[in-house]
Amino acid sequence: MPAAPRDNARGILAMNAASVAFIVGDSIVKAVSTAMPLGQIMVLRGAVASALLVALCLWTGAFAAWRTLFHPTLGYRLVGEIGATLLYVTALMYMPLGNATAIFQVTPLAITAAAALFLGETVGWRRWTAILVGFGGVLIIIRPGFAGFDRSAFLVLGAVFFVVLRDLATSQMPAGVPTPLAVLNTASAVMITGFVLIPFEGIFSRYTEWQPVSDRHAGLLALAGCVLVLGYMLLTFAMRVGDMSVVAPFRYALLIWSFLAGLIFFGDVPDRWTLLGAAIVVMTGIYGFQRERLRARAQRAAASGPVP
Repeated sequence: MPAAPRDNARGILAMNAASVAFIVGDSIVKAVSTAMPLGQIMVLRGAVASALLVALCLWTGAFAAWRTLFHPTLGYRLVGEIGATLLYVTALMYMPLGNATAIFQVTPLAITAAAALFLGETVGWRRWTAILVGFGGVLIIIRPGFAGFDRSAFLVLGAVFFVVLRDLATSQMPAGVPTPLAVLNTASAVMITGFVLIPFEGIFSRYTEWQPVSDRHAGLLALAGCVLVLGYMLLTFAMRVGDMSVVAPFRYALLIWSFLAGLIFFGDVPDRWTLLGAAIVVMTGIYGFQRERLRARAQRAAASGPVP
């Protein structure tokens, strides 16, 4: 069967819409974190997301493949998602949204490095250089040892580590695992983790016990759960309808939306060092996507052989 024609315009639009959805969700979590602890946020947001995903699994018939959930890669994926959520949401409570998002954009570079180290993928010296330069950009944002240093930044770097674990596990999942079922598996696990945190709330947030939930906060967390699912759906759609080399770099639009959201809702103004570090991370990330596109093109040309 010939490959379906790609629609990069719709892919780019979906990627930008996904970025907006993720930033809306992060902004809500950051705002609500002043009124309730981390575990409570995880449970309420996760309950809405899980309910939507259950409906999606019923609609698509994904539950028929429930036995695939026992594959070991799903376990690693759970650990990655839970660890990333705990660390990233905790970081959002204490640092500007734009700074956290900027540091988090090193994730594609970290995945490339991990794929080379643990999956045996070929990464040339140019992409290794881009990875090192990208991490240099992160150090500019963090500025360890200087006045602008924020210890919470290391929580974001920890979240990057867990996201890399999650994505590497995802890449090794059997083809028979339906995407809605895999996402439901992690969303429900994160929600359950929120209950487990009840005795430890004082470690992750300023609250030591769950708080009364106002109608406003309940509505905001319901919206956060909805946009979380919407963001993942849009992200998947963007990658499936467009060429990855064209669509993927637009994920860095997330930075623009995060800086705007931080300024409008929280009064956070990024300093010149944060902007410089973010620019370096973005440029090296786009360069990595470009090198991957050229590598894939060379592999296709080699596989086709010489023209008779």
